[in-house]
Amino acid sequence: MPLPRSLCHSQDFYGFESAESGVHLSLSKLQALGSLFAWLTLPPFERLSSSSSGCRMDDEGLWSIGIFYGKTPFSLQPIELSNVQKDGSSAWPVANPVVTCALPSDAGFPVNFVADPFLFIQGYTLYLFFEAKNTLTMQGDIAVARSVDNGATWEYLGVSLDEEWHLSYPYVFSYRDQVYMMPEGNKKGDLRLYRALHFPLQWKLERVLLKKPLIDASMIQYEGYYWLFGSDFSRFGAQKNAELEIWYSSSPLGPWKQHKHNPVLNGNRTLGARNAGRPFIYEGYIYRPGQDCGETYGHRVRLFKVELLSPDKFQEVEVLLGIEESKKGRNAWNGLRYHHLDVQQLPSGDYIAVMDGDRVPSGDSTRRLVLGFTGLLILFTLVMVMGFLVGAVNFPPLSWCTCYVRKSYPLWFWAHPQFGSKLRRAFTSLNRTSSSIRGRMKPRSCFGISILCSLSVLAVVVICISVGYLFGGNGSEEAYPLKGDYSQFTLVTMTYEARLWNLKLYVKHYSRCSSVREIVVVWNKGTPPETNEFDSSVPVRIRVEPKNSLNNRFKVDPLIKTRAVLELDDDIMMTCDDVERGFRVWREHPERIVGFYPRFIEGSPLEYRDERYARRRNGYNIILTGAAFLDASFAFERYWSVDAKEGRGVVDQYFNCEDMLMNFLYANSSMHRTVEYVHPAWAIDTSKISGVAISRDTQMHYRIRTNCLLKFSKMYGYLPSRKWEFGSRKDGWDV
Repeated sequence: MPLPRSLCHSQDFYGFESAESGVHLSLSKLQALGSLFAWLTLPPFERLSSSSSGCRMDDEGLWSIGIFYGKTPFSLQPIELSNVQKDGSSAWPVANPVVTCALPSDAGFPVNFVADPFLFIQGYTLYLFFEAKNTLTMQGDIAVARSVDNGATWEYLGVSLDEEWHLSYPYVFSYRDQVYMMPEGNKKGDLRLYRALHFPLQWKLERVLLKKPLIDASMIQYEGYYWLFGSDFSRFGAQKNAELEIWYSSSPLGPWKQHKHNPVLNGNRTLGARNAGRPFIYEGYIYRPGQDCGETYGHRVRLFKVELLSPDKFQEVEVLLGIEESKKGRNAWNGLRYHHLDVQQLPSGDYIAVMDGDRVPSGDSTRRLVLGFTGLLILFTLVMVMGFLVGAVNFPPLSWCTCYVRKSYPLWFWAHPQFGSKLRRAFTSLNRTSSSIRGRMKPRSCFGISILCSLSVLAVVVICISVGYLFGGNGSEEAYPLKGDYSQFTLVTMTYEARLWNLKLYVKHYSRCSSVREIVVVWNKGTPPETNEFDSSVPVRIRVEPKNSLNNRFKVDPLIKTRAVLELDDDIMMTCDDVERGFRVWREHPERIVGFYPRFIEGSPLEYRDERYARRRNGYNIILTGAAFLDASFAFERYWSVDAKEGRGVVDQYFNCEDMLMNFLYANSSMHRTVEYVHPAWAIDTSKISGVAISRDTQMHYRIRTNCLLKFSKMYGYLPSRKWEFGSRKDGWDV
């Protein structure tokens, strides 16, 4: 029998509707706060995708591959320190990583990441075999790439091995003029050996070496035997990533016998039991790379010297790996994890190595989703609690629930009166409890208001944290590749002793940016600090100048090893993502001044005006070099040429206008465009905080710069009258 219609329009029903709308209003306000937080903190520009088809977020990570060179296996340095140059992508120098998910993805084979690299060297040609996580099947395949320039450039050749099960760790080696591959395929339950029919893309199963699901198996010949190192986590009592077994044979084709004391290691996943790449022999000893999986899977590579190895004995000690870890954290391609190393000797006698690396921990994407939605659940709970405390929310009487829901959906407890009775008593008890708490707390009292304010603040914090986890990405500010290549630049700033506080904050922040190789501090006045006073992730060099002059900013410096230089005032703070975008644009047009502060200079006579004037005129023809990328070899030599001597005198006379002079020199050395603007997400002038700004009188500053324009135009001719409009880039970086 249906309930009376009047009951569905009772005061309780309307009261609950009012309370419900109040909760919706509170949630809407918090949603608005969350949107405001996202607008303030998240990058407003869409990040350029490494590939249109692959490179998707993956819970296993964002692995990529870098290359290292050294005179010995213990003196390996990343490729960027070798100053390898590539003109086609303005990579001066080429920087790691040299192989990413974009390489196979752009060739039509979409993958989420590349990892577990192994080299195979044929003369002066390098072949790189690696695991490629297929975006479509979410399964690992073995892919191969080729390089003829010692690893600076890689050509993707294709998938060399694809099975119905996951493949990784493609240990490739030669034996009796044949090339073999021993990949990991533990899902199949055995260890298989493949032989190349047509190297490097066609392979045939040669035999099953062991009917055991060995993980990360590596082989090496030593003192009459072939030794096989691997891990079997299916063994009873084995701890994941903490077990190592050894097998030996007179041939890599088998049969294999196990070591007397297997497992030779078992019990601590931080001690490198799981293999981390190819073992190698140096000065008569085997060196085995092992994974430290303590903090997260594949946290780092540790190196072990095998001091004793026989069918019944094994002993190894840890030695220094020799590869310096990045201090940039998630901003570095291998900042949080690197778990694989393959070191080999080149025909020249030098050594080359490939290593994979990741900027996020294992399971990062799932962790962010869980934390984000947990935060939203906590937020909803806080809003409901505040509603109960102020009396805006009460649990509805069961009669309301019945009529309200029965209109369209039959309630389960409609046919179970006993359950409905219990639910009614529970709701009544909760309402009495909340009424009792309200009576004691007195929401309108100072104590009640303080409780509500505290809960409100907590709700705002929770919504901001949730937005960060759900929409803030993995927390890294990555570099932007150009034509698949990464590079680095030198950061140059000019300061003096009164601005040391600015400088320390500046160095700490910008040294974490992915593409910064070195920070050069041009010290113009006073006693310089020691470099160990700075919290820096890159080398800091202080260049003390004998004369306090703004011309020192552009002085030719043979110790700068990169073509690209970012001239950046020590009182400007912007995000690393802004800096990386500016660097990417400069690499597209290295003949231009690419920066973040545009001006439009026009009139007769010329007059200096601020950025707002350029915005009103919808264009610019000057970029201030207080925050701009330059080609150091061109710009500095041009600035210190004989032709610019008179202009440098004007700079010294006014102690101003060095950026204007650089724009005139660029504009009058080319018939083409010489400036380009990149819009920063935000920028802060820290001199306003510290009170050490150089140009405090804005009107006087503008008059001086107008005088400079008049003098420079007489010396070097007028600036091009053509203006470059905002918003002309397809990526929207110049809006």
